[in-house]
Amino acid sequence: MPDHKDALSQMNKTLSIADKLKALHLATQQHHPFLSRIAVALYDTNTDLLKTFIYSGEGKTPLENYQIKLSETASLKKIIEASEPRVINDLTQLGASYKVHSKALLNAGYQSSYTLPMIFNDHFFGFVFFNSFEKDVFTEHVMVELDMVSHMVTLLIYNERANIRTLLATVKSALNMTHSRDPETASHLERMSRYTRLIAKVLAEKYNFDDQYIEHIYLFAPLHDLGKIKVPDRILLKPGKLTQEEFSVMQSHPANGRMLIDSLLENYGLNGVGYVEMLRNIANYHHEYVDGTGYPDGLVGGAIPIEARIVTVADVFDALTSKRPYKEAWTNEQAYKKLQEMAGKQFDPDCVEALLSSKSQVEEIQRTFLENDYG
Repeated sequence: MPDHKDALSQMNKTLSIADKLKALHLATQQHHPFLSRIAVALYDTNTDLLKTFIYSGEGKTPLENYQIKLSETASLKKIIEASEPRVINDLTQLGASYKVHSKALLNAGYQSSYTLPMIFNDHFFGFVFFNSFEKDVFTEHVMVELDMVSHMVTLLIYNERANIRTLLATVKSALNMTHSRDPETASHLERMSRYTRLIAKVLAEKYNFDDQYIEHIYLFAPLHDLGKIKVPDRILLKPGKLTQEEFSVMQSHPANGRMLIDSLLENYGLNGVGYVEMLRNIANYHHEYVDGTGYPDGLVGGAIPIEARIVTVADVFDALTSKRPYKEAWTNEQAYKKLQEMAGKQFDPDCVEALLSSKSQVEEIQRTFLENDYG
């Protein structure tokens, strides 16, 4: 009996979702060596944004930290409307209809593409893209096989995000118990999580953030104050200044948040979820200040994880520009000025400048997630 090795044995290991995609890509290339690239883009229903997420291919991806509204891409929108894949065996035939993403692929040397929607239980959440440096390679026989690969990728992505959704839903249920106590609203969490995405995208080149990093900081940012669940009402809701003893209790919420996250990960068997250390860092260090005056550890500058520095700026900006029972909302310009004043003291200057460079996107987020009397 001939020796046989499982070409997809890597899929059984505790690997990142990107590494699993690469393993699947390599296995597929054994039969279709012309398949040069597999890429995944995720869709955000609330903002209509299609965002690059992971890819497998030679060298650096031609599309990283890229997003576009689905409504602005007629050909991709047509795929959703028809619920059918799209094949382009000669990308140069797109002519004047080139979008930024099409030009990027052509400039990188790709000549053909096959695109399928990711749909699970009738829910559309993104696309799988197959590309080749050759023309006319996506024949009917090849596409039938790639359909199976696409469904495997869809299940891989869905399973990963289902694990994250389980974690987020559990935490959200816990946070809902505090929203009646804590003035932070659901709209606040929606806005500040998207501000973190804006900041991370601007800083991506300097800090070498990939699409997975940006997607996960967006997903995990709303969990920063989980530890407030353990802060007594008499302290959390106190209208006046806290005593030193009360402030010490309040200062315990970052560490409590991290412990709660560890407990949830263990109880739900989710330690394999990607970027969990980022989640821990956000919970534990979002009150650290770059001059060392923050808590719980008094970290200085770059010793504070960058994801925590990003979340701090996004959180404070939205708190300043939101109306609360104890204050009126500041204008964006007032909040920007305050952030600039405190840059290098409380806030990371790079994070502040990144937010200031994204003013139009900030305003769009504010329009999309308006505050109301009910949050």
